[in-house]
Amino acid sequence: MSERGGGRGGRRLAAWLSGLLLLGVSVVVGCRAADTDGMTPVPQLLAFLPWLLAPTGAALLFAALARWRTGLVWGVVVLGALAWFIEPYGKATQARGAPVAELRVMASNVEFGRATRPLIAAVKREHPDVLFVEECEVGCSSALDEEFGDGAYPYRQAVAGYGSDGSVILSRYPLEPAAGVPGTMGMPGAVADVKGHLVRLQLAHPMPPLPRQVGLWRHELGALRDFAARSSGQATILAGDFNASQDHAAFRRILDTGLRDSARLAGASRTPTWPARTSPRLGAQIDHVLVSEEFSVHSVRFLDLAETDHRAVLAELTLHAQDGTEG
Repeated sequence: MSERGGGRGGRRLAAWLSGLLLLGVSVVVGCRAADTDGMTPVPQLLAFLPWLLAPTGAALLFAALARWRTGLVWGVVVLGALAWFIEPYGKATQARGAPVAELRVMASNVEFGRATRPLIAAVKREHPDVLFVEECEVGCSSALDEEFGDGAYPYRQAVAGYGSDGSVILSRYPLEPAAGVPGTMGMPGAVADVKGHLVRLQLAHPMPPLPRQVGLWRHELGALRDFAARSSGQATILAGDFNASQDHAAFRRILDTGLRDSARLAGASRTPTWPARTSPRLGAQIDHVLVSEEFSVHSVRFLDLAETDHRAVLAELTLHAQDGTEG
């Protein structure tokens, strides 16, 4: 083979590689632009949308090596679209009016109860007022009750279950039971009396978008969206493991009801919470504390707990009287 022929073959291969990478990324970005989650593997890839910058950069490099102008233009367009969609989504308004209560909220997926002891240690250290615990099976629920039931957190609302099915809401403030959101895994609800002000609490834990369960995942996120829409006008906290990020259309529809992501308000909307083993270097933010317009957010922190693949979310909130909002 001549040197010239070898060079043409190398450029052809580079062009093919560039085209394949750009085609794959374009499908995902196209679904994001069309406000749809598509079908497998798009929902799974959407969770890692910012990380698609890497294959896009590789595609541009291959296009340059191949001297493929169309690929270079295509890559620049995809890069621009990714940069646009990486921007935080949702309202960034903070509540105003007279503050009536400070509230510290923690949400943690303890992975089948394995991280119960690390969670207990974190709760003793951080002193949240309200605690949302997903995948809190019977052993976890019993341990939390034994540790806190007669002391710091005498109020609870739970859905008992094994494995990932169980979930618990613990509170320093009195709770009244409220209808939870139906789902494959437990999603209990409650109404908290926070210094004379009623706050609707709802734990979120829809099914993940597994390849053969994307429809179920979308349906359960839709149920959470319906709950959020019904709760309009009432102080509300919707928190937990949503198995979805701001790049999923089904999650954005929850935000479109008027709820705001506390991480967005705190300037941390792209901080990964899963998988904990690679966060914060690589991952997706699928654990959220969403709040209604009655709340302002002071800060959000992400806590690393042993024995779980999720980071806990700790949000510092203020509940305000109903005087409106300011940007």
